[in-house]
Amino acid sequence: MLNRSTRIALRSNKNIVSRSSILNSLNKSNLIYQQSRLISSSEPIKAQVQPEVSSGSASFHKAPRIIHQGQSDKPTVAILGSGWGAISFLQHVDSTKYNVVLISPRNYFLFTPLLPSCPVGTVDEKSIMEPVVSFANKKKGDVTYYEAEATDINPNDKTVTIKSFSNINSISPDSVNVGLQANEVAQIKYDYLITAVGAEPNTFGIPGVEEHGCFLKEIPDSKKIRHKFIEAVEKANLLPKDDPERKRLLTLVVVGGGPTGVETAGELQDYIDQDLKTFMPNIVDEIQIVLIEALPVVLNMFETKLTSYAEKVLRETNIDLKTKTAVGKVESEYLIAKTKKDDGSIEETKIPYGVLVWATGNKPRSLITNLFKKIPEQNQANRGLIVNENLLVNGTNNIFAIGDNAFAKLPPTAQVAHQEAEYLSKVFSKISRIPNFHENLKSSTKPDVLFEENGIKPFKYIHLGSLAYLGAEKAIANITYGSRSFYSGGGIFTFFVWRVLYVSMILSFRSRFKVIADWTKIAFFGRDAFKEL
Repeated sequence: MLNRSTRIALRSNKNIVSRSSILNSLNKSNLIYQQSRLISSSEPIKAQVQPEVSSGSASFHKAPRIIHQGQSDKPTVAILGSGWGAISFLQHVDSTKYNVVLISPRNYFLFTPLLPSCPVGTVDEKSIMEPVVSFANKKKGDVTYYEAEATDINPNDKTVTIKSFSNINSISPDSVNVGLQANEVAQIKYDYLITAVGAEPNTFGIPGVEEHGCFLKEIPDSKKIRHKFIEAVEKANLLPKDDPERKRLLTLVVVGGGPTGVETAGELQDYIDQDLKTFMPNIVDEIQIVLIEALPVVLNMFETKLTSYAEKVLRETNIDLKTKTAVGKVESEYLIAKTKKDDGSIEETKIPYGVLVWATGNKPRSLITNLFKKIPEQNQANRGLIVNENLLVNGTNNIFAIGDNAFAKLPPTAQVAHQEAEYLSKVFSKISRIPNFHENLKSSTKPDVLFEENGIKPFKYIHLGSLAYLGAEKAIANITYGSRSFYSGGGIFTFFVWRVLYVSMILSFRSRFKVIADWTKIAFFGRDAFKEL
């Protein structure tokens, strides 16, 4: 595949199966099933599979295989996820000192800051996707990627249960097949675990959001929004102008006044003003984008002068901005919104919509909430795994959490996850050089003291600023380094600053080139936003 000859291991190992005889006594109807594996001693072993004995009186069901990854003289570090935290850690960890295992059902890294540009074709979805193996192939040592979903973490047995397994890649030239079949359930053993699975959209328990709303967290979400938007416009074009159904179909509601919601609304308005008018000039003036935010201002992470400028630009571009407005219920064709007036009264409004985009916040994934219950110190956690100053999960001595699935009193942004991953990779490099540190950590009841005694400094986040695109080729930016501010402003110049900084943040040269090519293409030929793309 590449110079490092990534080998895909999906061949089945030979098994010798022996079954005990079924007891004739009716009082003893237990069935014992045992399975053993033969591995040629002449073949170099990089991963070992231990089948577990399964017993029961009425079933031949086998327990999941337990896979010990890599060389026994090196600790195994399992990384869950393929987002900012996971890939940044993979890039910087010294894989010659550890057996690195990455587990994720998504086999690519997604540059999420540009995801709002995808539904309307400003940036092609494939341009912000980079295969996981592209990062793994640049590493030395042992790195194995399981394209599978992690469904359970057992901190006592130090295993991660995976399902929906479809592929395995290893960069080690002498690796062997672990014998897993497609969709087989298995358990991966680890010495250290890095949870970086991110979060999922939060509906805040509002009825109808899951059924009728579109989220914007992954590539399929972008395609869904594009399909529903173009489909709604096409249906409306067949109806007479005075038809209420036409007006409903041409109303796009975006809920959430953070960067994702504002940038999505801005990109949609750009497409309407710059491209859709070429194909359907008779309908563009009737399309209305509604942006709903529960707080008094949008983009509240910026200073007041920038939020005021952002609201001014949004309203000038014909976006109906509704602040201090909360959604109470969502139906298939309308939503109920409650707006708080200046006098304190609440006004309830029915807002018909053709497409609803929900971009309001995040909540932990079920994998993480299930782990809350298994660690006493995490029983009260609700926003993410509570970590100490070294990003070690409280109540454990070998599980670390970074990114959106960690609660470290930091904003859930890409730069936080990236900095946490870089810090943690340095920690792992340092502890690999400390004699007997791994053994001491296993038996330690106060791991934070052990870290401090060995000179491992706490994680310190350095805020580098915030960026947001508003539409109409205008953006706002606040560029800082910690407490020092280098630039704060908005407008067309800031739009180019926004583009330069986003390109510099992309993790691969390949994706940088493709994003710049997309921007160049739309400057000459416009956007591609066909329904079936």
